Amino acid sequence: MKKKSNYTKVKTADELADVLGLSKEDAIEMELRSDLNAKIIEVVKKKKFTHATVAKLAQTSRSRVTALLNGNTHNVSTSLMIRILAALGVRVRLSYIPIKIAA
Repeated sequence: MKKKSNYTKVKTADELADVLGLSKEDAIEMELRSDLNAKIIEVVKKKKFTHATVAKLAQTSRSRVTALLNGNTHNVSTSLMIRILAALGVRVRLSYIPIKIAA
């Protein structure tokens, strides 16, 4: 008999962090990295750049660009994602919003 897999659907980084037992800080970092990755994908599609073109512009490897464009940010630093966006002509700005923290 085949064993059923249990899946949990989540919609936000906060929900994912909660399911995985991660901290609020981890959720914030996941959300930031996800937003950066989504913007990279959006800009590359809009400009119709190849993976090789993006890699050359950002002075990184094509394999890292390919990973990002496939949604895999595991071995890619946040600073590299910002550098790629800059190479694509996008300036990254952060906003600071107060959050509730446990005392």
